[in-house]
Amino acid sequence: APKCMLNNPFKIFLSCFMGVLISCSVPANDQELINKLKSARSDLEYKILGPSDIPGFFELQIGNDSNFYVSSDGKFLLDGDVYLIGDGDFSNVKESKFSQVRKIAMSKINKDDLIIFRANNKTKAVISVFTDIDCGFCRKLHKEVPSLNASGVEVRYLAFPRAGLDSKSYQKALSAWCSDDPKESLTDYKNGDDKPFLECGTNAVAEQYRLGLELGISGTPAIILEDGSLVPGYRTAEALTKIMGLKS
Repeated sequence: APKCMLNNPFKIFLSCFMGVLISCSVPANDQELINKLKSARSDLEYKILGPSDIPGFFELQIGNDSNFYVSSDGKFLLDGDVYLIGDGDFSNVKESKFSQVRKIAMSKINKDDLIIFRANNKTKAVISVFTDIDCGFCRKLHKEVPSLNASGVEVRYLAFPRAGLDSKSYQKALSAWCSDDPKESLTDYKNGDDKPFLECGTNAVAEQYRLGLELGISGTPAIILEDGSLVPGYRTAEALTKIMGLKS
């Protein structure tokens, strides 16, 4: 088996209330299925996302994590990645679907709500980056932006303060977005310049943070390519341009 699959094995859990589940009938709708899940763990929030590629299973979101599957009879819960066996390779089913979701989400964002570092000349590619001002690897990635711009890559920043909307990271992000010169302000904060906090009427930072949660973003930097693919973590400008096919 490939290494990626060994690192992401299926974990099949039988509910501690198995006797209750076995005695119940097959759920007629999403709510009945959620009720079964609630009978096992009432402290969690569940959302049925729809039928999955595994026969007899539905995609399930628990809290902000959408990497679960529940059987249509409510007896089994799967946690992990599903791989489609193809000719010569394994493909991650969830990632393929999520790429389209991310692509559509990025296309609907108002560009006026983003902090954009444009390509120096002709734009050859665009990346959207969920960033946390206080994240060390986000700061490291920001130092690669001039090289990315020189290579024809436009960098669009979205705010994702990992500590939440009550944190200093959120206040810094809000200050950058509210600044008269957002690019300069964002750069100053990433360079460790703790300037006075600003406030304005924008909801962009909070909305982008919530969007990140909906898209399954849990760490930063989270780089989304034009096709919706997710590149997690720090990459050099050279590595990113190779991933995007701009360099061999």
